[in-house]
Amino acid sequence: MKLALALAVFLAALTSPGCELCAIYNANDATGESSHGFLFGISEQYIPYETSQVRGREVSPRKPDYVDSSIAHLVPGYNFSPYFGVSLNIPLTHLAFRRTEFQYSASAPPVLFTEKGSESGIGDAALIGRVTIFQKTTMKYGIVVNLLGGVKFPTGDSERLKDELAQTRVFESFLPPGTPHDPLGHSISSVHQHELVLGSGSYDGIFGLAVNTRWRRWFFNGQFQYNLRTEGDFKFQYGDELMLSGGPGAFLFLSQASTLSLQLNAGYDTMAEDRLLGRRSSLTGMTAWYAGPQVGLTWGQNFSANAGIDVPLRIANNGFQSVPDYRVHGGISLRF
Repeated sequence: MKLALALAVFLAALTSPGCELCAIYNANDATGESSHGFLFGISEQYIPYETSQVRGREVSPRKPDYVDSSIAHLVPGYNFSPYFGVSLNIPLTHLAFRRTEFQYSASAPPVLFTEKGSESGIGDAALIGRVTIFQKTTMKYGIVVNLLGGVKFPTGDSERLKDELAQTRVFESFLPPGTPHDPLGHSISSVHQHELVLGSGSYDGIFGLAVNTRWRRWFFNGQFQYNLRTEGDFKFQYGDELMLSGGPGAFLFLSQASTLSLQLNAGYDTMAEDRLLGRRSSLTGMTAWYAGPQVGLTWGQNFSANAGIDVPLRIANNGFQSVPDYRVHGGISLRF
C-alpha cells in the first residue's frame, strides 16, 4: 500500500505540469489563435470624457462640457485556416453629451446656447483580414505573430459634420479676407461637432500587428494599429491615429475545463490634428499614455472572455478639449 501510494504521488507530480500546459494550450484554441471555423465576438468600451484640459493642463470650467461614449462591437468572423481569417467589425455607438457653443448666423450676432442630448446608431463598419506570418506552438511555449489589414467603410451617420462646416463658413465671413485663422476657430466648446458623429463619411485604411508569446504560465501580448484617414463628408478629415498596447501576464488558475489569467496592460494612443477644408486645426489631436489590469477567462475550447480598465497616466492634448477620465472594456468570444 505504501509503495502504491508513493507511486501515485510520483505520477501525479509528473503529470500535473503537463495538465496545466494542456489547459493553457486549450485556452489558445478558445481565443481562436490556432483554430479554423466561425467565430463571433461581442465587446463593449465605455469612456467618459469629463475632464477639461487646455494644452495638457486640467482646467475647471463652471459648466464643463462632456461626452460619455459607449461603443458595443459585434464581430463575426471566419478562420479559413490557422493562418488566415477575416472578420467584420460592426460598432453600435451611444454618445451622451453636453456642450455650450456660439451659434453663428450671417444675419444676426452670435448667440450662446447649451445643447444637451445623445447620439445613437451604427458607426463605421470595418472589414479586417488576418495573416499569420509566424507561428510556433507547443505545450510548453508558443509564439504567434499576426499581420492585420483592412478597410473602414462610411456606414455611420456624419450629418453633424455638415453643421461644423456651416459654422466655419459663417465664422469666416466675419473675418477680413486673408486673415490667418484656425478652421475650427469658431468653437468655444471642449466638445466639437465632429466628436459627436457616428461616422466620418470616409474610406480609411487599417493596418496592424499582433504578437502573442507564452512560456508555461507566463505570457506577453502586444498590439500595434495604425488608422490611415482620408477626407470624408463635408470636407472634414480626421487625423491619423497610432495605437500601441500590451504587457506581461500570468495564468492564475488552470484546469482542463477553464483558465483564469491576469495581465498588466499598458497603452499609447496618439491622434494627429484634424483637417477641415484642407487646413489643419491646432485645436484637435492628443497623445495619451494608459495602464491598468486585464482579466482573461476561457472555458473549454469554445468560449473566452476578458475585462479590463485603463487609467490615464498622462494626456497631452491640443487646444481646449474634453479628455478621457478612464477606459473600461470587456468582451466575449465564441468559437463554432
